[in-house]
Amino acid sequence: MSQFTLGRAKAQMVKSMEEYYNAIQVNIQFSGSELKVITVTSVQPGEGKSTTSTNLAISFATSGYRTLLIDADIRNSVMTGTFKAEEAYHGLTSYLSGHVDMYQVIHDTSVQNLNIIPAGQVPPNPTTLLQNARFEKLLEYVRERFDYVIIDTPPIGLVVDAAIVAQKTDGSILVTESGAISRRFVKKAVEQMEQSGAQFLGVILNKVDTTKDKYGSYGAYGAYGNYGNYGREPEMDS
Repeated sequence: MSQFTLGRAKAQMVKSMEEYYNAIQVNIQFSGSELKVITVTSVQPGEGKSTTSTNLAISFATSGYRTLLIDADIRNSVMTGTFKAEEAYHGLTSYLSGHVDMYQVIHDTSVQNLNIIPAGQVPPNPTTLLQNARFEKLLEYVRERFDYVIIDTPPIGLVVDAAIVAQKTDGSILVTESGAISRRFVKKAVEQMEQSGAQFLGVILNKVDTTKDKYGSYGAYGAYGNYGNYGREPEMDS
């Protein structure tokens, strides 16, 4: 098992946004005790879904919960820039392809209570891999061993992977950048996630500049459970 270290700059960003992600964590917990496995997606790349997935997982872990972060954005992972491996490792695609056992892809991190399954090498058939029985078996395994599992997925506006993953999880969250995506596309993404069958927990309005934006202009998001924001979130990845 490899050890993954959270970069210093990322750790500082996590600390500065601690209140923001703690608020999201609490909202998830208030949504139901049965919500343990959560899918996170966005409409388009660059809206902050991977930042949200990572920091939400860290929030749960630092609160004392055994937490697993799964990088299921196997088409275009950006988490390799967040967590640095100290040695060679196996990722999610190696397990889904049948090359290694599942325990070989669950790695420790420098954050107490947090484990990670990195994406691994980009496969030629990502959607097919996420649909196979090995992924369901993995989720059954980790559900029994962790308090919370956060799964980062590709943008739902580009591919169906997030909806496929959400079918196997307890709830889903959509991250969207303030002012970047039209309300029509956000609503369509919400509908896709709702159709997956998992409980849709809400839209996180991300990268809000509170000196310019007012929540009133995003009133339609309220029906989906806007978690709010505290200033403008530092950009870390896509």
